[in-house]
Order: sequence, then structure tokens, then C-alpha cells
Amino acid sequence: MDVVIIKYNAGNICSVDYGFRRLGVMPEITDDPERIRKADRVVFPGQGEASTTVRYLRERKLDRVIKDLKQPVLGICIGMQLMCRHSEEGDVDCLGIFDADVKRFLPRQHADKIPHMGWNTLNGVRSDLFPAALNGRFVYFVHSYYVPVTDETIAETSYIHPFSAAMRKANFYAVQFHPEKSGRTGEMILSGFLNLS
Repeated sequence: MDVVIIKYNAGNICSVDYGFRRLGVMPEITDDPERIRKADRVVFPGQGEASTTVRYLRERKLDRVIKDLKQPVLGICIGMQLMCRHSEEGDVDCLGIFDADVKRFLPRQHADKIPHMGWNTLNGVRSDLFPAALNGRFVYFVHSYYVPVTDETIAETSYIHPFSAAMRKANFYAVQFHPEKSGRTGEMILSGFLNLS
């Protein structure tokens, strides 16, 4: 299995690399458009700020490369947010793969801490990416912005209000949480991505 992790100005790439290595897959971390296009699976991970990251991708034309991919693609954390239409973080237009806008969490009470950080459950799981047994399982989140529930949502989580924990459109899959930091549940999701037909 030829897996490529897109290299760009975002953190958390190495932990995603280790996550796949634990499954016996040795990904290549690259920003080479040809390598990205030819891979069996492409992972678009990251932690960072939306507007500077979108600018970086556009300067290197990686935004167009990502949008044109035909093989299974997995966005993780800010990778998922950047696959949406627009983000309130930096008021920036993103890649527009998902027909959704990224919103900032607004606390409703004192107990609502931002960022949403820690373990939370997957609900309403509905996709070939997730075994049905993952409904109600815990995964690890760290984020201050979220994507509302839409027709492209394939799993939900609730913090302050329900939001998209995972999304899908055609060959593009994305998760707001960090599967590489989510123990056995995360390993099952990464394995599911590798085994997509």
C-alpha cells in the first residue's frame, strides 16, 4: 500500500506518520504533486491556523492538487476544516470540497472551555470508513473551530452543541479528531481507510 502524507506548514504530521507505521505501513511525507497524485492513499493532516495554511497551499498549488485527487483521501483535524468552503478562522475561503463553513466555538456557560480538548464519543456513525461497532466509542479531539452537521456528515460529536466529527464526499473522507492519538478506536479507523475499496 503506497500511502502519502501531504507535507505543508502544519503540525502533527509526524504523529500521523507513526500512527500508520504502527499498522505496518510506511508512509512517505512529501509535497511533490506527482508523488501525491500517484499514491494509493493520501492523508491531509495537520494542526495550525487556517488562513496562513490556505495561503501556503495556494502558493505551492497544492490546493488544486488535493481537490483533483481521485484516490481515497483522509483529512485530519485542520485538514478536515481546510476541505470545507470557508473558515471563520482568519475569515478565509478554503478548498471547497465539502459544502460547509467552519465556525468558532462560542461558550454558552462557564464550563464551556475552548478549545474542545480531550476524549469524546462518536455518534450517528454511518460510513464504510467506520465499523458500526465504533458508535459510542471515544476518540481524541483538540480544536477551537468546528463544522456543523450537514448532509455530508458521517459521524457526530456533541460539545456545546452537535458538530461533524467526520465527513465524506465521494473519495474524500475527513475527521475532526485525531485517530493517531485515539488508541484502538483510532487504529480501526486508519485501518478502515487503508482497506477502502
